[in-house]
Amino acid sequence: MSNRIFQGIIHQMKDAAGATVGVIDEAGVVVSCSDLGKIGEINTSSPEKIFGSDGVSVVGNYTYRNFGSVSKAEYAVFVEGSDEGAKKNACIIAVALSNIKQLYDEKHDRSNFIKNVILDNILPGDIYLKARELHFNNEVSHAVLLIRTPVKSDISVFDAIQNLFPDRNKDFVVSVNETDIALIKEVNTAVSFRELEELASTICDAIQKEFGIKIVIGIGSCVVGIKNLASSFRESQVALEVMKVFDTERSIVSYNNLGIARLIYQLPTTLCEMFLNEVMKKGSLDSLDQETLLTIQKFFENNLNVSETSRKLFVHRNTLVYRVEKIKKLTGLDLREFDDAIVFKVALMVKKYLDSNPVKY
Repeated sequence: MSNRIFQGIIHQMKDAAGATVGVIDEAGVVVSCSDLGKIGEINTSSPEKIFGSDGVSVVGNYTYRNFGSVSKAEYAVFVEGSDEGAKKNACIIAVALSNIKQLYDEKHDRSNFIKNVILDNILPGDIYLKARELHFNNEVSHAVLLIRTPVKSDISVFDAIQNLFPDRNKDFVVSVNETDIALIKEVNTAVSFRELEELASTICDAIQKEFGIKIVIGIGSCVVGIKNLASSFRESQVALEVMKVFDTERSIVSYNNLGIARLIYQLPTTLCEMFLNEVMKKGSLDSLDQETLLTIQKFFENNLNVSETSRKLFVHRNTLVYRVEKIKKLTGLDLREFDDAIVFKVALMVKKYLDSNPVKY
């Protein structure tokens, strides 16, 4: 439990109680007090009496009331004085601090629980029991956004993202590792991936503005129920890996908008190698120079239109036709033919995939 939270309440209670008030832990150490000079002092007078009692204890000129979890008392409030007023104040402050401690612990436990769920560190049967215990609504929808920083991020990036989503009962920000932060965002069931990408764009802009670093974000599917969060998290991981292989220029990618790249990523490498051997002349893709690859890229971008592509490349139409003929001779595929163009496009993506050796989730 954060002693700073105790201290904030104790400070506010000082004037209402009209006396010195504070909190000690089980070792008798003063962890919070309206008299700041007493913080850190050790009260060794009678901890057994204070923490062994089921109610109010009076020791010397102070009245104590212990509180904590259901199983045992972990802290005790003390109020200067031994009269009825001191006893009443000790009980009131103990109730207030006990409720605050419960809420604090619950929030802490909820974040840890969510982290264990997305990382598959909890048995499926235990998810429902723990979710009920922590008062989770299992009928709401969530989407997982995986935020990756280019270098090991410090706590300030985590705090900045957490401050963007202050409602800790609906949204959860979890540190996955030194570079990855997961945002578990409560969403409407009808939310579109476009809306989630707009949200991700807002996060990217905020981090860029505050820290001057470019982050990338993978977006998993919208899922209903706590148990399915792990699936959305894995999708967000796949989205980032696929983006790293096929589209390094983008900073935001949704799993549901990966297209054919997702299909290729899920194929066994042996099958991909067989495909390349069947549709391309051996070693033909490796023989393509940068100028030829740029020509191919522009040709696809301009929908196989020779005139438009030559204009964008600032070359004569006949020069482009010559290049296309050269590509046909090398690979056996004519980019001007729709079917051949499809095969060529897929083959380039498969080659890129095989060269990347991506991490599979």
